[in-house]
Amino acid sequence: MNSSGSGRGRRIVLWRHGQTAWNLEHRFQGSTDIALTETGVGQARRAARLLASLKPDAIVASDLQRAADTAAQLAVLTGLGVAHDASLRETYAGAWQGLTHEEIVARYGGEYAAWKRGEPVRRGGGELETEVADRAAPVVLGHADKLPRNGTLVVVSHGGTIRTTIGRLLGLEAHHWEGLGGLSNCCWSVLGEGARGWRLLEHNAGTLPEPVLGDDT
Repeated sequence: MNSSGSGRGRRIVLWRHGQTAWNLEHRFQGSTDIALTETGVGQARRAARLLASLKPDAIVASDLQRAADTAAQLAVLTGLGVAHDASLRETYAGAWQGLTHEEIVARYGGEYAAWKRGEPVRRGGGELETEVADRAAPVVLGHADKLPRNGTLVVVSHGGTIRTTIGRLLGLEAHHWEGLGGLSNCCWSVLGEGARGWRLLEHNAGTLPEPVLGDDT
């Protein structure tokens, strides 16, 4: 899927929220509304200083508090408002939500193995990854289409949603999305607009290497 605007040189920065207690517990969050830890707030504050130097033109964020509070740190530095959109929430994963990685493997081992093989799986009876992309990617493109020439959009969302959105915007088939890997807390990826559509310029960038603690690993 390529953006349809006339401008060239636009950028989309897809920024994952800061750390939560459930991240540390390796507990599947999904669409559960979990707050940032104090460490997560600090991560957001530090990352925001770097992202502010990109002089973004707009910020859009998931309405879940961990993403909204991360976006707020950048809004303070840039003076920009934040557009909140429920379509940027993390994948809804039904019965998996609130379970640790070990509990998921123990209770839903076949389902988990099929998902890791790249098969379309409704984890816990929830959304398919393609359905997440169906709701999130159009929102990102809609905001990108409003950017000025060479403008920058910051999208504050969740690891799984960001990965599926990147895959969709790059035109990759769904079974290849896993190859993009996960994002660490408060790290980001950058898409740049070229003559043939969107290109991945950076992936899982941040201040320092951090382990990936997320739902999409």
